[in-house]
Amino acid sequence: MGSVREFFFDDRYWTIRYLVAETPHWWTGREVLLSPYAVAAVNRNEKDIVVDLTKKQVEDSPSWESDKPVTRQFEETYHEYYGLPPYWGGAYAWGAYPYIARDRAERRGLAQGESAWDPHLRSTHNVAGYHIQATDGEIGHVEDFVIDDETWAIRYLIVGTRNWWPGKKLLISTQWIERVSWLDAKIFFNVSRETIKGSPAYTEASLLTREYEVGLHRHYNRHAYWVDELAAG
Repeated sequence: MGSVREFFFDDRYWTIRYLVAETPHWWTGREVLLSPYAVAAVNRNEKDIVVDLTKKQVEDSPSWESDKPVTRQFEETYHEYYGLPPYWGGAYAWGAYPYIARDRAERRGLAQGESAWDPHLRSTHNVAGYHIQATDGEIGHVEDFVIDDETWAIRYLIVGTRNWWPGKKLLISTQWIERVSWLDAKIFFNVSRETIKGSPAYTEASLLTREYEVGLHRHYNRHAYWVDELAAG
């Protein structure tokens, strides 16, 4: 029913909230938002994303104007239309839960004592090109994103360093971000340029294996995110 053009993520958890799909002109001829809740499978080899929705459902979904921000009012209408729990309705990345649940029935209501939060959505298209700042100066810019299609977290930023080391790309975890200046389009990390320079190189042909991730986290002396997720069950 179309193709994915970009993603919207929140700037608190760096988690994908919507896939932006362009539909053919012979169909709706508009861009529509798809929640990760609707994704049934991601076929990497075929480059297909299978959604658990009918064309009719998408065609009748709340209209969104691509030249305007995604408002809370729109999100509430959108989630009510699809019968989805609000991801902002709790203290965790997916509302009352740290990670997205495959079974929607598991996610009913707010957990006691948790409070809602106000998400600010950002476009991957707009954030691509942001400058990466180390403790001692600029080191590169955001070229792309590595997304975990189980949790829908943006795991890594793909950083291009062509102005310093031509042809070399690096991965930096979004969990290591110290702060972001959205106004100045800069992302700050509390590591030196030399440390970033010495990290394992990344190429389009690289296999992002757990072995690679272990080496990456060991290089930066950082805690592994998958340990926490396994503990959370």
